[in-house]
This record gives sequence, C-alpha cells and structure tokens, in this order.
Amino acid sequence: MKAQSVLPAVIAIVVAIIALVTAVYVYLNYHYLTTAPSTITNTTSTSGKTLLRYDSSNKTVYLTIAVLSTVSTLNFNGTTNGQLVIYVPAGWSLYVTFINYQSLPHNLIILQNDTPTPNSPDVAQFGKILYAFGATSSNYETTGISSGQSVSGLTDPLSPGIYMLVCGIYSHAESGMWAVLVVSQNVTAPYAVVT
Repeated sequence: MKAQSVLPAVIAIVVAIIALVTAVYVYLNYHYLTTAPSTITNTTSTSGKTLLRYDSSNKTVYLTIAVLSTVSTLNFNGTTNGQLVIYVPAGWSLYVTFINYQSLPHNLIILQNDTPTPNSPDVAQFGKILYAFGATSSNYETTGISSGQSVSGLTDPLSPGIYMLVCGIYSHAESGMWAVLVVSQNVTAPYAVVT
C-alpha cells in the first residue's frame, strides 16, 4: 500500500526534473544563439539585403542556416535551388549554426563546387567537400541531425570564390536543397539576398 502512495510522488519529481532540464536547455541554446560579444554588428535589412552578424576584429561572420518545417520542400532558411545567396569578405571565417526543424535528417556541407547547380545525387561528384556540419566527409550521404537539433562550427578563413551550401544527404541537394556562398574581396560587410 505504501509503494502505491510513493509512486505518484516519484513520478511528479521525475517530471519536474525533466521540465527543469528542458527549460535550462532551451534558455542556454537561445541565449547562446542570440548573445555575442559587443563588437558584433547586428543583423539588419536594407535594399533587399540582409546584413549578417559579424565581428570585424576577428573577421568572423555568424551565419545561421535552418531547415524550416513550415516549408514543405527541402530548404535552407525557406529557400531552394540557389535562391539564397550569401556574400562574405575574402579571408573571413564563418561561424555556422545549422538547425534542423524538419522530420527528415539533414546536414550542411560547404562545397567547392565544379558546376553552377547540383547535377548528381552525391554532392562529392560535383565538388570538393570543405566542411561538414552534422555529418563527416565520409558519412554525409546518410547522416544528419534530427528534428530540433542544431550543430555549430567554425571554418578557416575562406579564399575568394563561389561555393555552395548543400545538404549532403543522398539526392537532397539535387532536389533543391542548396544555396550559394560568394566570397569576394569586393565585399566589405557580409550580407545575404534572396533572388
């Protein structure tokens, strides 16, 4: 009889602990994604350009790419088929935060591409994998982060050129899940446009 009266109390304590851990996790992730050193320039929009957060003192661009669940297609920040074009000063690094809100697993690959559009279900067939977020250069075709997960990482300084951001999961890029990354000496402040 005593065991039956203790069980609801134990369940209530476990539920309270789970709720507390979840609240702390959400707070820390939100705080982490929105808090930055005072030298970072905040995002604003002007003339169709969305200025990206950056720290000019260490030449770092803070880039958040999300796979949205509110869009029925494979997408980066709600865009497909290279509509999202990101411009970054040459010699700057990217601090990438990649978030997946869709039920399918996804990853984010920075690709030194050989073609203007993905032309193979395997992204390594049309470019060189430079960085992989949510996968590795050996398991990118099948591995990604799940819904609600995020991953972050820092690139080395990028050389001038035109790159692709792609999902490396087999056929996702070819199905439209790609964006363009332009690294140029003519760019002084990083920004993005949707074409």
